[in-house]
Amino acid sequence: MRKTYRLRDLDCANCAAKMERGISKIPGVQSASISFMTQRLTIEADEPLLDSIIKQAVKVCRKIEPDCTILL
Repeated sequence: MRKTYRLRDLDCANCAAKMERGISKIPGVQSASISFMTQRLTIEADEPLLDSIIKQAVKVCRKIEPDCTILL
């Protein structure tokens, strides 16, 4: 299943790339991409695991860029 989320206060393209790599490493994630220009995160993952993946993705984003928020 593919889901797209908006990001708020993503200020750095390098941080977006780091977050993308970190989210891609979460077990169950098939692919993850972050568009710095559109401020969007797209995750493709197994539907039953999606809720726990999003919680882990929020932690990854906060660790790399504390001001960035994933709008759920």
